[in-house]
Amino acid sequence: MTETNVTWLTQEAHDRLQAELAHLTGKGRDEIIDRIARARDEGDLKENGGYHAAREEQGKSEARIKELTAKLRTVRIGSPQDDGVVEPGMVVTALVGGDEMVFLLGSREIADTADIDVYSDRSPLGAAILGKKVGEKASFSAPNGKQIEVEVTNAKPYEG
Repeated sequence: MTETNVTWLTQEAHDRLQAELAHLTGKGRDEIIDRIARARDEGDLKENGGYHAAREEQGKSEARIKELTAKLRTVRIGSPQDDGVVEPGMVVTALVGGDEMVFLLGSREIADTADIDVYSDRSPLGAAILGKKVGEKASFSAPNGKQIEVEVTNAKPYEG
């Protein structure tokens, strides 16, 4: 498993995703199947809004199950090495377009539990600084096409 395939998570976020997956593959799936069966028993499926809504919910739930299963298969829990290299799981201090920013480089899955802004390593900013060392510079294209310069001034493991 290469580092680019790894999803870094806190233990709390990992446990939350495991619980969500257990619910979706157990009780959640059973509830949707029951709603589909009850709606099917009402008759004509072409004009049965409850049936179509339940089938749509089933599709969304199954997609989330696939997403969680893939993510949890490639998860890394804990802190990365304190070596000053920017990677998921690091709190990064950087000069971004001349302004200092402090953020966690990580998955959106930990954004709910983190007490700091979270940027994905797949975002333009995250991708630009991934693998950079303290003192190194990079640039990325903003949505408006403008090139933004970034200098990494600090990178430490997240302790949240």
